[in-house]
Amino acid sequence: MTMVTEQTSPVDDPTPPSLRPRRVVLKLSGEVFGGGAVGVDPDVVQGIARQIATVIRRGIQVAIVVGGGNFFRGAELQARGMDRNRADYMGMLGTVMNGLALQDFLEKEGIETRVQTAITMAQVAEPYIPLRAIRHLEKGRAVIFGAGAGMPYFSTDTVTAQRALEIHADIVLMSKNGVDGVYSADPRVDPNAQKLETATFQEILQRGLRVADQAAFSLCEENKLPMLVFGAEGDDTIVRAVSGDKIGTLITA
Repeated sequence: MTMVTEQTSPVDDPTPPSLRPRRVVLKLSGEVFGGGAVGVDPDVVQGIARQIATVIRRGIQVAIVVGGGNFFRGAELQARGMDRNRADYMGMLGTVMNGLALQDFLEKEGIETRVQTAITMAQVAEPYIPLRAIRHLEKGRAVIFGAGAGMPYFSTDTVTAQRALEIHADIVLMSKNGVDGVYSADPRVDPNAQKLETATFQEILQRGLRVADQAAFSLCEENKLPMLVFGAEGDDTIVRAVSGDKIGTLITA
């Protein structure tokens, strides 16, 4: 078993080590970075960085995939007449901008951080190399994956599942904006919608619930990689998700 160098005391995290994942991939939506607006909200990113720093100090290895919806969304730009390939590449660049912002605030928290991108941009980030990413994580560093898959037509949800499998993560943590888990129906439309504490990937698909794209779901299901869907709002949601608290919806194969 891979061990990390930083240790924690039981006071810092009361959760038994056997119940905590060793390595996680955290998906953060771009909308969260912008605080609901276009661009980056430094206060929001600082709060996210503090939570991630707390988790890493507890000995958990954390890799992050960031979205770019606070800057560009390829599908939306395509709907307005732009070529989809070019629109998607613009979205990928938006994820890198978010990744650099998160790197800055993580390092201000004392966490050494590396940004790896699927599109080569050597002046600001490393190329994505799975074994190098694993080595960074083993050294207690945070690793941020930017530029999606480096190809158009791939969502950051799919990239999150793919990166998690390549670096042998224990779980995918899907932080969602505006919802605190998976519901039996859209809670913004159906007031009788009930939150699901647990579910299987097949149950989610059969109910037609929109959580992540089907490619991400298929990757997780086929490889028995669990996914925890939880709300982004709050000062400790990421910490609670990693600590095994009852938060969000746990989806398993």
